[in-house]
Amino acid sequence: MYRICVSTSFNAMHAVTIQGVDETPHSHDWKVSVTLTGPELDNDGLLMDFVEVEQILERIVAPLRNSDLNKSEAFKKTNPSAERIAHYIGEAMRLETQSPIQVQSISITEAPNCKVIYTL
Repeated sequence: MYRICVSTSFNAMHAVTIQGVDETPHSHDWKVSVTLTGPELDNDGLLMDFVEVEQILERIVAPLRNSDLNKSEAFKKTNPSAERIAHYIGEAMRLETQSPIQVQSISITEAPNCKVIYTL
């Protein structure tokens, strides 16, 4: 089994509701890493071209960049927690990859020492 990992970051604001209490809106420099897995390499010796993975990830993250996640279409009806952001990106990546390559996980770092990992 082969694994590749591609990372990016984006700045965005959110305010999560925790136990009925709304946080004050604040920004993070969100760090995102996607890990893909697959059983074999292509004719070029690649699981998937890093550039292609970067382009897919950037396309998914673009609407979130420099936004208020609470007003974002993706999170309009839900709490924009790091967990839900990881889920959103992971499911979007899953739709963009083709078998036998699979999205193994998405990690989101909201702040130093605060990371969420969504495993598909």
